[in-house]
Amino acid sequence: MEAVNLTQMSEFLLLGLSEEPELQPILFGLFLSMYLITVLGNLLIIVAVSSDSHLHTPMYFFLFNLSLVDICFTSTTIPKMLLNIQTENKAITYAGCITQMYFFLCFAGLDNFLLTVMAYDRFVAICNPLHYTVTMTPQLCKLLVLVSWVMSALNSLLQCLMVLQLSFFTDLEIPHFFCDIKHIVQLACTDTFLNDVVIYFSAGLLGGGALAGILYSYSKIVSSIRAIPSAQGKYKAFSTCASHLSVVSLFYGTSLGVYLGFTGTHSSQSSATASVMYTVVTPMLNPFIYSLRNRDIKGALRRLLRVAAKKEPFVLGLRKCT
Repeated sequence: MEAVNLTQMSEFLLLGLSEEPELQPILFGLFLSMYLITVLGNLLIIVAVSSDSHLHTPMYFFLFNLSLVDICFTSTTIPKMLLNIQTENKAITYAGCITQMYFFLCFAGLDNFLLTVMAYDRFVAICNPLHYTVTMTPQLCKLLVLVSWVMSALNSLLQCLMVLQLSFFTDLEIPHFFCDIKHIVQLACTDTFLNDVVIYFSAGLLGGGALAGILYSYSKIVSSIRAIPSAQGKYKAFSTCASHLSVVSLFYGTSLGVYLGFTGTHSSQSSATASVMYTVVTPMLNPFIYSLRNRDIKGALRRLLRVAAKKEPFVLGLRKCT
């Protein structure tokens, strides 16, 4: 079988979650529903934060960015998957695969960094409340988001450029519903030691470092909450970070499960199925977690609905002058 460089290839085949024909309509309906819920739910969060002046704070500025990234994160994989199911064509072009891989890594990294920044925001708010407004200035918040974008973009660019140096056999089937870098590197017919080192080093440095920062922040938060004398004060302090803690547990719990399972004895098909948890389910549940467990978001959404309900329908016509 002939081996060629990745840049010489025209297309790959995404095998998806299942090759059973009778399951394709079910998968299409299920993932279309989850995608629409994800987009609409996160759009509601974005509109609520943008339109309500009460939510123009660092905490909700980061939530605004997280919702935007979640929409982009899901949109890098699900639309192509739905198109492949609908057209019964599993092919993805070379350019499409590299582009999808780049944006998937970029938005996954952004999710990781934004959750860390949000943990730092909660750490300052609970552990140093008197210095919160001085520390979390608008300039610092924008800088933290900008640094997150730059680091994620550079990491994904580096990994994609390294994949371009690999050679593959002409028949390339990816046992996944998107171009996952781990599976693509495994299919290479040349030495992938350096690629593996970069993948695990970036995962350990960026992902592990971010998780360590989150755990450190919450260890300090728990210590500060325990020092609060009243039960009502403890509840109020904990409620400000309960939603974020739920999202962190969901994101890291599912993603770590997938990556640890990938290095074990699980099949590629099982890994693809498990990946649905952090690529689709987690972004879909984030708006529900923040809206159901956050009084400010619920209030903003109620005010938004009231404003929308009060608006009169637009009627095209001429108004008589008096």
